[in-house]
Amino acid sequence: MENIKIAVIGLGYVGLPLARLFATKYLVIGLDINESRVNSLKSGTDTTLEVEDDILQEVLVDNLNINKGLYCTTSLKDIENCNYYIITVPTPVDKNNKPDLSPLYKSSEAVGKVLKKNDIVIYESTVYPGVTEEECVPVLEKISGLKLNVDFYVGYSPERINPGDKEHTVEKILKVTSGSTPEIGLKVDALYKSVITAGTHLAPTIKVAEAAKVIENSQRDINIAFVNELAKIFNLMNIDTQEVLAAASTKWNFLPFKPGLVGGHCIGVDPYYLAQRAQEFGYHPEIILAGRRLNDSMGEYVASQIVKLMIKKCISVNGAELLMLGITFKENCPDVRNTKIVDVVKALKEYGILVTIFDPLANADDVIKEYNLVTLNSIPNNKFDAIVLGVSHMEFLELNFSSLQKEKSLIYDIKGVLGTIADNRL
Repeated sequence: MENIKIAVIGLGYVGLPLARLFATKYLVIGLDINESRVNSLKSGTDTTLEVEDDILQEVLVDNLNINKGLYCTTSLKDIENCNYYIITVPTPVDKNNKPDLSPLYKSSEAVGKVLKKNDIVIYESTVYPGVTEEECVPVLEKISGLKLNVDFYVGYSPERINPGDKEHTVEKILKVTSGSTPEIGLKVDALYKSVITAGTHLAPTIKVAEAAKVIENSQRDINIAFVNELAKIFNLMNIDTQEVLAAASTKWNFLPFKPGLVGGHCIGVDPYYLAQRAQEFGYHPEIILAGRRLNDSMGEYVASQIVKLMIKKCISVNGAELLMLGITFKENCPDVRNTKIVDVVKALKEYGILVTIFDPLANADDVIKEYNLVTLNSIPNNKFDAIVLGVSHMEFLELNFSSLQKEKSLIYDIKGVLGTIADNRL
């Protein structure tokens, strides 16, 4: 392959692991607008916990005059000599669950300022089919003055990072690739194939690759919505949902999904992208949106179940002290984006319950900024009327629950991992 210099724009949960991997073979310049994030990475620490510090430090470099390594920066000038630009910025939804493409527009504008003849821009952010060519390319063309497939090219390779997962790391997950021309598709595929040990799948078009990504998470969302509905039904029947699923899982083709809160920046967001695009074509997606509605309702449902259990145990609800274990969107991960634990907390507070949140992994400043909630990073000293396991961090599984309980109290297990310790579970 030619003398490759890669810029990775966005050094978060997706961008950093990818930049680190490419840096084992190529010179990679990681660009992020968050100065504190870049400074932390330069010091050899990844606060997202996706890349272990010793592995990060192996690839870090402090100058651009070398053949491989990772150079982190906030300066656009540092990426102007790259020939591959990989954009890995977030694609959230707004308060009305409409796709928010502003991070993509801004990053495309930045790349457009340094784009040169024959450069290739690859998008990894999750989007609905058509965003790369219909939304991002016009920005690149306008800012750079260059023409797609004449002066520069684009590709799309959807991210498949699973935050907190130390087994299925980026190089071990098969990568879908695509390009704006067949020749560029082969180039993009070869670039990823050079570092992805699990291999690649070259999609025939960018739109196919975009669609493949957005349905991956939509499928999971619908499946989780199904078991969440089962949990509601079986709770009414006084049947243990987890036991039902364990029995059903003995059939070879049963899909082992579990009930729970569906948050984060992928599963709880991506279906809205597909739904938005479908509606633009005049189709109202019933199953996709029904799954979203059901999963979005689970926070209030969990709170109501906790309150019912407190009443059954003769615990006074108004003014009760409750310890919520976990605020992140998933276990063993500090990411608090779109966490549905906040829905449970909000609903519990509406019942007059005093909620204390303990999460050793979450950044307390991020939580107060995003949700105006105070989070403790160390275990509180007092005892509680109720304890709710919201996130199954490893630290929580080793807690001495009895030391945190008042004489008359309950333990509610949202994640279904505490066994007989819990009074009830979702």
